[in-house]
Amino acid sequence: MRTVDILRKKRDGGELSAAEIAAFVEAAARGTWPEYQLSALLMAICVRGMTRQETANLTRSMTDSGKRLDLSDMPGPKVDKHSTGGVGDKTSLILAPLVAACGVLVPMMSGRGLGHTGGTLDKLESIPGFRVNLNEAEFRDALRNVGLGMIGQTADVAPADKALYALRDVTGTVESVPLITASILSKKLSEGIDALVLDVKCGSGAFMKTLADARILAESLVRVATLNGLRCEAMITSMETPLGMAIGNTLEVIESIETLKGNGPADLEELSVALAARMVRLAGCAPTDADAESLVRKAILSGEGVERFRKMVAQQGGDPRIVDDYSLLPQAPYRTTVKATRSGWITQIDAEAIGIAAMMLGAGRTRFDDIIDPAVGIVLKVKPGDSVRVGDAVLEVHHRGVSLPVDVQSRIDSAYTVGETSVGAAPSILEYLT
Repeated sequence: MRTVDILRKKRDGGELSAAEIAAFVEAAARGTWPEYQLSALLMAICVRGMTRQETANLTRSMTDSGKRLDLSDMPGPKVDKHSTGGVGDKTSLILAPLVAACGVLVPMMSGRGLGHTGGTLDKLESIPGFRVNLNEAEFRDALRNVGLGMIGQTADVAPADKALYALRDVTGTVESVPLITASILSKKLSEGIDALVLDVKCGSGAFMKTLADARILAESLVRVATLNGLRCEAMITSMETPLGMAIGNTLEVIESIETLKGNGPADLEELSVALAARMVRLAGCAPTDADAESLVRKAILSGEGVERFRKMVAQQGGDPRIVDDYSLLPQAPYRTTVKATRSGWITQIDAEAIGIAAMMLGAGRTRFDDIIDPAVGIVLKVKPGDSVRVGDAVLEVHHRGVSLPVDVQSRIDSAYTVGETSVGAAPSILEYLT
């Protein structure tokens, strides 16, 4: 088949065959099409869309472009979770050890942060010595010894996705739901898991700004996963306000540990437990969500969850003493408290604005090769629905320079709003999709 015929077919709104999609993916993985033809088809897909079957075929071909991890020799169910990304979203660090404590294997392949959203790998690497680049034998050892492993994408997993993602980033095709779906699921299908729980974020600090867009993406992910033989459920969750109180890599590790100890913020614990419970139920370890949640909360109360986290840190080369001594983690030399200038009620803390401010401090990156500062970040002191008086602390900034940069200060000042009436706390979980 000729490349130009494939391009014309999708340009004109036609449905590509499995063979045509496979040719496109193989060309991306091997570099046999010039980038202008790959980009042309990406744009045609972005404009014309794809049917559910096309998206499923694209996902399968992208998965098959690399290695699939075979964990069938390891007894027990294998379940993972994926989040579309948000500000203060550290649920993976909490739910993975909790789910492992409930008897489920959690082979978690995570990513790095880009822009104002944080990445699980960046948080883990703020722990001294922690290794996310385990080889397959080391990853298997982690699963056997701890029940979980948290690693980055290896070079031989979905190589077509790496090539296509780089092109999408520079051709204005990142927003395509079929391309997002195939990118996410091709990596998850490579893990050798039995089931997947998805956390699709919605709001200011999320990639999907509206509930309608988040619903479209969640439905696409669940249906395409199912077409590829993977049990999958999704939750649509709010990202209008940062999740938890901490934004920044070391700060989020500390908050995750505190949550595992039973001392975390209510919204973070609620969401982490809800996601973990669905993982446990999909694994077949509990008949209902309520039963699964009971098991997860027992893992918090008994201390088994935080002990699994400690074992994971040691297994992957990190210093397990950080679980009890946070001074062993990177610390920013300066802290600045931002105070309320009027009395009233907190009506908004804009997640995107806070995320960008943290990124400007060095907690995030604008390019993949930017260096992360693990110590800097922001700690919220209030949430929407809380009352404040003039002079009350609204948030605390952890930074490097003696004074807070002016552009960061202005971004933070515009991020929160004090009103005359209480708006009440917004729900974290908006919808469930099965």
